[in-house]
Amino acid sequence: MSCDKINAVVQFAVLGGYILAHATVHAIPKEVPIYRRAIYTFSASHFLNDMVTTGMVPALIVMYKEALHLSFTESSFIVLISYLTSSISQPLFGYFTDRKPRVWLFTLGVFLSIFSLALSGIAPSFGWLLLCIAISGLGSGAFHPEASRGAHLASGTHKGHAQAIFQVGGNAGQAFGPLMIPLLLIHTGLNGLLWLIPIAILSLPLTGQMLGWMNNQVKAAASKKKEMIGKNNIPGAIILIAVIILRSWCQLGVVVFLPFYMTHLSLAASETLNFVFVGAGALGTFIGGIWSDRIGLKRLMVFSMLFATPVALLLPHAKGFWAVIVLLVFGFCVLASFSVSVVYMQKLLPKNIALASGLSIGAGVGAGGIGSVFMGSVADFFGVATVFTILSFLPLLGALLAVLLPNDRKQIMSA
Repeated sequence: MSCDKINAVVQFAVLGGYILAHATVHAIPKEVPIYRRAIYTFSASHFLNDMVTTGMVPALIVMYKEALHLSFTESSFIVLISYLTSSISQPLFGYFTDRKPRVWLFTLGVFLSIFSLALSGIAPSFGWLLLCIAISGLGSGAFHPEASRGAHLASGTHKGHAQAIFQVGGNAGQAFGPLMIPLLLIHTGLNGLLWLIPIAILSLPLTGQMLGWMNNQVKAAASKKKEMIGKNNIPGAIILIAVIILRSWCQLGVVVFLPFYMTHLSLAASETLNFVFVGAGALGTFIGGIWSDRIGLKRLMVFSMLFATPVALLLPHAKGFWAVIVLLVFGFCVLASFSVSVVYMQKLLPKNIALASGLSIGAGVGAGGIGSVFMGSVADFFGVATVFTILSFLPLLGALLAVLLPNDRKQIMSA
């Protein structure tokens, strides 16, 4: 082979290697790590917020009823006000903060949710009690969109993992909230809620330290937003909301009706099983978020909810230890897609991150409250066993709907 031919081959090889190297660089997106200080701060604040709003309020109903001599209707109205103010306001706050970000709502929201619930312990009348509960719910509604936006900005290229850490904080708060009753309030009465005021004050430096970073990140994201390709995928978002509602009906339905279903057990034992279900859901939220970064959001959502139904159908036949195992797997599967649905909604509505967060979290809370009322009517007419049969098939229906969602592995999900 002549020198000219050798030189041509070498030049061709070098050129090919250069093209291949640069093609690889462009094909594989640069990995950006999670900003862990921020994501753990958001998770800790989520714990505090959900501990008082979603965790403590339902557990306090008995104490409110006795202290103010309320009827059952008035007592249930407390939970309704709490759920409605927090769930309906979340997408509204998200919509307005997408247009003009207000990162200080992150700090103000969690402070109001804790401080207002603390004041409910000395409410002199039913009207004042509802006002305190409503302000606490609005604080939670203001907190969630900005906190979720912050978690999104701190996630780097690990959206599912970061959102899982953030959501597990909220799930842990929901589980820990009812424990405040036997640990503190059963000894102090409702006046013991005033001990939440120091926690509300401590939340200010905890969350306030992130405001400068959040403000800079929001400004940087706004400048990139102008270069964004694609539009919001409204049909996909509607399908995802339907999936979230079905999952929420199932989750809250189990928590509400499990003590009535397990009539052969004591109330303490059935509530322990509820804790198992919720705790397994928190574990599923965390692990599901990590897995979704590897296998994709859609696959995780479809298969986790698909597997939940056959497991749930085993519950009537499970006793003792096996009932615990079934509830563990059931709770894990049902809530494995919890953080995933938030990330999915943010991908479907890339121009409205805060609104996406408000919809994916708020829709679930509000729908869960409405669904529990519907399931209560079914229980009155057909029995609690029928309710659990319906609850068992809700994840299956959600999985079938999730199949219709756009492929999150594609670069552009908008339509």
